[in-house]
Amino acid sequence: MSLHQTIRTHIKEAMIAKNETRTLVLRGVQAEIQKELIAKKSAANEATDEETLAVIKRLVKQRKDSIEQFEKGGRPDLALSEKNELAVLQAYLPATMPKDEIKKFALAKKAELGVTDKSGAGKLIGAISKELKGKAEGSDIKAVVDEMFA
Repeated sequence: MSLHQTIRTHIKEAMIAKNETRTLVLRGVQAEIQKELIAKKSAANEATDEETLAVIKRLVKQRKDSIEQFEKGGRPDLALSEKNELAVLQAYLPATMPKDEIKKFALAKKAELGVTDKSGAGKLIGAISKELKGKAEGSDIKAVVDEMFA
């Protein structure tokens, strides 16, 4: 079963369980997927797993930005709501690499590319991001590389 079909099934289950937050978030995901399919003028009624993950990642990023803004604005109630929605979305993302594994990979890539100072950090981040696409968060990769040159 594809991720898109799984989300459809989970919407029904959330509605039956009367879980309002989960239902709202998953319906939002479904709506964004439909927008993507329409924008691409796809004849398919089903999004691929890659398309679905891209939508979910975009929504996760939006939630994280919202949480940050609400906390800066002194609105912990709205931040909590966004955190609850974020938790629902993150359940559909694949597990990401821990920082220690990223660091091992980064050290190997640093030696391979011959990067010796901070001026090559951008090149290193780009190379690591390309190889670990979907397996590691970009912010984690950047933090590891910055730490290596600190």
